[in-house]
Amino acid sequence: MPKNVPAGILWLDMRDASTISTRRERLKIILKLLRENRVESQEEMLVLLESQGIFITQATLSRDLKLLKASKVGAGSEGYFYAVPSDDELRRREEIHGQDFVRGYVSIEWNEQFVVIKTFSGHSAPVALALDNLGMEGVLGTIAGQDNVVFAALRTGYSGDDFLRDLKARFPELDED
Repeated sequence: MPKNVPAGILWLDMRDASTISTRRERLKIILKLLRENRVESQEEMLVLLESQGIFITQATLSRDLKLLKASKVGAGSEGYFYAVPSDDELRRREEIHGQDFVRGYVSIEWNEQFVVIKTFSGHSAPVALALDNLGMEGVLGTIAGQDNVVFAALRTGYSGDDFLRDLKARFPELDED
C-alpha cells in the first residue's frame, strides 16, 4: 500500500478485476475533475481522485489521461494545466477513426486471444491507429503488419464476438457477419 493512503482506508488496485470502480466509471470521474478543476500535475489529480475514494498508481493515471486524450495546455505566465477535448471534438475524432477503419479493413477473424483484421494494401497502420484511438476496453493493444494485416490482443473474458458487437455498435455501416 502506498505511503500516502491513510490508515483504515482500503487500497484498491484498479488493475484487479474485482475492484469496486470499473475503468469506465473512473474515466468519467477523471473527465469530470478535469473539466471542473485546473489540474496542473498528475500528483494533483491523484489527490483529487483520492478525495473521491479512488486510489490508483501514477502509471494507471497516465494511461487513463492518454485514453481521455488529455494534454497539458499553456496558460501564459500561469503555467500549464490538463485539458480534454470537448464532447463534439471527441465525437468527430471517433467518426474519423471509424471512417479510417471501415475504409481500410477487408475482413475480421478471431480466436480466444486475438482478432486478425485483414486490410487493403497499405491500410494496416491507419486501421490499427483507429482501433487504438477508439479505446475499446476489451482490446489490450494492436500490432500493425507491414502492409495488410492488424493483430488486436483481447483481454481475458472479452471475445471476438464481443469485439465485433462493440465495433458494430459504434459503426453500423460495418459490413461484417
